[in-house]
Amino acid sequence: MVKLLTVAADGLAYGMLLFLLASGLSITLGVMRFINLAHCAFGMCGGYVAATLMNGFRVPFLLTLPAAFLTAGAIGVALERTVIRFLYRQSALQQVLFSIGLAFAASAIATMIFGPQQQPVRLPLWLTVRLDASGVEIDSYGIFLVGIGAIAAVAMIAVFNHTLFGARVRAAVDNRRAAEGVGIKVDRVFAMTFALGAAMAGLGGALAIEVLGLDPAFPFKYLVIVLVVITVGGPGSIGGSVVAALALGVIDATFKYLVPESGPFVIYALLVIILIAYPKGLARRST
Repeated sequence: MVKLLTVAADGLAYGMLLFLLASGLSITLGVMRFINLAHCAFGMCGGYVAATLMNGFRVPFLLTLPAAFLTAGAIGVALERTVIRFLYRQSALQQVLFSIGLAFAASAIATMIFGPQQQPVRLPLWLTVRLDASGVEIDSYGIFLVGIGAIAAVAMIAVFNHTLFGARVRAAVDNRRAAEGVGIKVDRVFAMTFALGAAMAGLGGALAIEVLGLDPAFPFKYLVIVLVVITVGGPGSIGGSVVAALALGVIDATFKYLVPESGPFVIYALLVIILIAYPKGLARRST
């Protein structure tokens, strides 16, 4: 029983990492209604920024996180202003084809610059210890991930539900012409929203190096599980994504411990069951 609780605790940390990777896609897909299958490429970008700063310039791990966040966000806004903004009114197929092509291009660029090998990461000692709580071992890095994820979730819910900016985003998506008619600068709002989604992916990618690893295949390795989180939680729902990510993380870790040969089957079976009961996910908008 104690071992099972330890596995569940590790699954909780893994789930919060999935939320950090998925939250930006929840914004672009659910709020902006743009199908961005290159989302994990921004996560890879954040990971390489963190790894380069740590390995090449000896920058402390904690200081690489805001750098990864800001760099991915800057690249996101540059891409949004130059090419992506022309795709908002295009068909879903065109958005899918463009974004998956962008992911392949990002992977190729990463291979040319960094090579195909995994990137190492050096965590501070206080993030590498295992804590014992009445026999239940808890990874200090897992606790750190849960804390960062909780802060990010509260901040994003507050931004999109309780600020003028969030109201402007919803108005611009629901009726662009009316929003522009009342003075909302829709292009600027969309650029900021896409940049925030990319920045969250960059932060998640930097935090994921220790758990998931980092190589040029990153944009494709974890795209499916990120999409599962968004689908189960409901596109556009930050709260739903938190619940879905934590539940999937715990369930995945528990079943892999109890039935190792099950692999990812349980997660995909759960996805089918949930979509049958809730075709639009657990929620539709941020809660």
